[in-house]
Amino acid sequence: MIPPGETIGILGGGQLGRMLAMAAAQLGYRCHVYAPEADSIAAEVCAAFTCAGWDDAAALAAFAADCAVVTYEFENVPVSPLAALGHTPLLPGARALEVAQDRLSEKTFVSGLGGRPAPFAAVDDTAGLAEAIEAIGAPGILKTRRDGYDGKGQWRIMAPADAAGLDLPATPLIYEGFIDFRAEFSVILCRGADGDVRFWDTPENVHQGGILARSTVPGSTLVRDEVAEARTLARRVADALDYVGVLTLEFFATESGPVFNEMAPRVHNSGHWTIEGAITSQFENHVRAICGLPLGDTGLAARGVVMDNLIGDAAHDWPALLADPANHLHLYGKAAARPGRKMGHVTRLVLD
Repeated sequence: MIPPGETIGILGGGQLGRMLAMAAAQLGYRCHVYAPEADSIAAEVCAAFTCAGWDDAAALAAFAADCAVVTYEFENVPVSPLAALGHTPLLPGARALEVAQDRLSEKTFVSGLGGRPAPFAAVDDTAGLAEAIEAIGAPGILKTRRDGYDGKGQWRIMAPADAAGLDLPATPLIYEGFIDFRAEFSVILCRGADGDVRFWDTPENVHQGGILARSTVPGSTLVRDEVAEARTLARRVADALDYVGVLTLEFFATESGPVFNEMAPRVHNSGHWTIEGAITSQFENHVRAICGLPLGDTGLAARGVVMDNLIGDAAHDWPALLADPANHLHLYGKAAARPGRKMGHVTRLVLD
């Protein structure tokens, strides 16, 4: 157990790190952010900030020496350099990063645990893409195996002819068949070092342009009917990884049951509603888990919750949002409101 007053290291300097640090401060911890980008909105609310590259072993070692435990706020932290952390615990462990960073590894791993992803095939070149389309069919979606998020690094292929005009990047790819889904949802859990697992209520998610726009709790009947099976898989994943902290799995609700989409070994955008909408937020429980504290109650704090992302210029509507006293506004402190950029979110509790 790591007592309050100690330092938690956070790899990555974005809004998830910012909200983790704010939850940690409430429990009496100080936080130290490590990120390559000098402009870090997480560092603004932390006690210390190391701005250095992921390959800077000396900087990583010095950072780790200041921390009792290290965690991460996004899943694309390079794994190999993390050996420089030495004996400072990394939670969740590096194995979760290795699985989640490669979409082929991720889907193969989940399939081995009984999960059902969309049909998929590895693609290394134009010939491989043609073979994948022939085997799986079209429409489908071509993705980079690594990196890419919020719709980036993806190409929709509605018919085989669409592949002919693609200038494929020189990086491993994966082709996935389209899923005829009725809704999208995510299962968010927290697992302690002792194996204790807590689930939050399952949000139904709506995406626009590949970016999460709204999460609603509780979800529709279509979603609620598939939660039990999805939770079973999520627990298997957490146990197989000996996971500690918050883990999110995204699913499609279909006529034949939940289809696995992807996993995120971290706190997740679809769980932001838990700050006001749950008795214990995903951020607080993540801190509790990695510090060895008892996990908090994940039950709803209201009859329902709706969380809307503020994307791009939508954040400029803060006066109108604050004019409604029922809204809980979270602005991330980002300087430029670019199209597609998550600038904040607003949460509204359903009380009656």
